[in-house]
Amino acid sequence: MSGPRPRIDRVSAAAYRIPTDAPEADGTIAWIATTLVVADVAAGGQSGMGYAYADAGSLRVIEGTLKDVLTGQDPLDIPALWSAMVAAVRNIGRDGIAMGAISALDVALWDLKARLLEVNLAELFGRARQRVPIYGSGGFTSYSNDRLAAQLGGWTSKEGCRWVKMKVGTDPAADFDRVRLAREAIGDAGLFVDANGAYSRKQALDFAERFAELGVSWFEEPVSSDDLDGLRLLRDRAPAGMDIAAGEYGYNSFTFRHLLEAGAVDVLQADATRCGGYTGFLKAAALADAWGLPLSAHTAPALHLPVCCAASGLRHIEWFHDHARIEAMLFDGAPVPHDGTIAPDPRRTGHGLSFRRSEAASFVLN
Repeated sequence: MSGPRPRIDRVSAAAYRIPTDAPEADGTIAWIATTLVVADVAAGGQSGMGYAYADAGSLRVIEGTLKDVLTGQDPLDIPALWSAMVAAVRNIGRDGIAMGAISALDVALWDLKARLLEVNLAELFGRARQRVPIYGSGGFTSYSNDRLAAQLGGWTSKEGCRWVKMKVGTDPAADFDRVRLAREAIGDAGLFVDANGAYSRKQALDFAERFAELGVSWFEEPVSSDDLDGLRLLRDRAPAGMDIAAGEYGYNSFTFRHLLEAGAVDVLQADATRCGGYTGFLKAAALADAWGLPLSAHTAPALHLPVCCAASGLRHIEWFHDHARIEAMLFDGAPVPHDGTIAPDPRRTGHGLSFRRSEAASFVLN
């Protein structure tokens, strides 16, 4: 890139509500649609795109607060822009909706930078790996037994996933039988469960022992991720070979640090659509490295792919059914699993994704 440094001349965003292909539920909530907030940042004749699975309120934060923070600035100075956005939302609350807005814009800025430099974003970050393992994730508590078995079994037999994850906690009395059904459907593949914080400490301890009989090797949010003492209790007392995971609700580095300082997890999770985009995700990756623990990317597999190629301690990306379906529907360049892994297309600049706006028009929120 030569000549004068470009300046950001356009910031825009839109929100979309995409119905699920069937009712979905986990241990604590149920939903029938997913909201996608898409942001665009333009400079130097190029445009970068980012998105977050966030509330539509994030759109108002972009348009009402963050647009003016970015306009006229140098798009290559992403650390400074990220800090400026975080400072700008101080009085309206940094976490949650505001951080969803920052996340979408940060991803757009990184995409824009790579496009201005005419490189693939995985190359700009610097690769630690060429391909990233995925695990199939869904198994919602709203599913029938037949759908549960078909979905989990399909990920192992068709996509080649080495691991799959299912939801538990809505009806604890049925959970053991559902997990046993899942084990029968996937054979020897790795089996993960996610309670989304639905269990009490004593319930979670009991289920950890029982799930271990079925070869469950990952217990995600057995208790609330806010209950650091409870997570530490589960980590200390869970059977050997069962990892305790949490972190998907981390909106800032302090949350990740608190989980690590408390010894609350065996695997740290981070979600770039919540924790401040690629910039925030790389901060989480650095913390996990400092504690000597692996990192796992939560949902949004297409968005996470380039930054996960760079995270040295990464274990895998969650191939979350709802998001993988949306990304295949609405984004050109969405990755396709091969032998349980996904990889960036080196022929595409930026993160390699293009939003199909005309196909998404029917889902737009006014």
